[in-house]
Amino acid sequence: MARTTKPLTNTEVKQAKPKEKEYNLSDGSGLMLRVKPHGSKIWLFNYYRPFSKKRANIGFGQFPEVTLADARQRRDEARTLLSKDIDPKTYKVQQFQEKKTALENTFGKVAEKWHILKKQQVKIETAEKSWQTMNLHILPELNNVPIHLVKPKLVIDILNPIASKGSLETVKRLCRNINEVMRLAVASGLIEINYLADITKLFAAPKKTNMATITPDRLPELMRALNQASIMKITRCLVEWQLHTMTRPNEAATAKWEDISLENKTWIIPAEQMKMNKAHIVPLSPQMLSLLEIIKPISGHREYLFPSHRTPRGHANSQSVNMALKRMGFNGQLVSHGLRALASTTLNDQQIFDKELIEASLAHVDKNQARRAYNHADYLEHRRKVMDWWSLHIQKAADGNMSLVG
Repeated sequence: MARTTKPLTNTEVKQAKPKEKEYNLSDGSGLMLRVKPHGSKIWLFNYYRPFSKKRANIGFGQFPEVTLADARQRRDEARTLLSKDIDPKTYKVQQFQEKKTALENTFGKVAEKWHILKKQQVKIETAEKSWQTMNLHILPELNNVPIHLVKPKLVIDILNPIASKGSLETVKRLCRNINEVMRLAVASGLIEINYLADITKLFAAPKKTNMATITPDRLPELMRALNQASIMKITRCLVEWQLHTMTRPNEAATAKWEDISLENKTWIIPAEQMKMNKAHIVPLSPQMLSLLEIIKPISGHREYLFPSHRTPRGHANSQSVNMALKRMGFNGQLVSHGLRALASTTLNDQQIFDKELIEASLAHVDKNQARRAYNHADYLEHRRKVMDWWSLHIQKAADGNMSLVG
């Protein structure tokens, strides 16, 4: 007949006194209280390991932090695992490791890795802007959340208030960035599925608004207003330089003398300053070279063509042209980026040049891979004709006396 163990009582556990040597008080079904000579009382569960059938102990913690009821509950959980041939000690180690991994791989930790990679893939300014947006809207809520617990409902609750304010473009960017973080987690083996892949579809798409620009027939009006504008000479030079070169505001404002080759009549904009991270060559027309002669006495001894008024060692603000256009009466009608649209529309309307040449002159990246593989620099002289025609067109629109280069 099997020996029956009388279960312990709370009083027995509490009053168990230390002896010279450690001893055990059994509660039955493998659970026992080990009383140490120094007085500590530890709960142990003694069992046979599945398959090997070797004896093993697993600790459940110390009394009184772990009560008799707590210890019995843990024993029952361990016996349930054993009934499924699962070693409770191995299971405990696995659970601990999973919790540790979860704590070490939060959304914030993976986002930091994403940020580092992002800086290697796009312009530093673009990566930093994405990181700032994530820091502002997402990381305060998700920074310490284990990556495997980041599910649609959690993210939707964060994005809904932003969408309600009408900031749909911000929501779109955040969805893209969050998905990039989640895809990195999948690639790293931290999660198996990205449940946020289609989260963008839950929000309305932002309305696409074109940059404000004017029609080609208003170019003479623009040149007349520029001639009469009460703006600094270096700002007027910047407006004309951006207009003639068909460059983006930041590319024009950060132009450096070291990138200008008077011998080759070119301006090579470094890749790091370009939107698509690819160097762009601008053929310099006679009018652009004439403009450089006007600029040289002002900034030829400095790094940038267009130095900042407040900090002469730095470059002009990319918003300088926008501010000038507002003062000239074009507020809401034309922005600095719209000067590129003006050039594109004018050149396409003329039907003199191939569309590919115009797109290359604007430093647009062709979506067609086959055409994109063709190096723009290979037809530099063809693009020179485009730039020469555009500069001459501007000069004619200024009636020969309203442009600095006229």
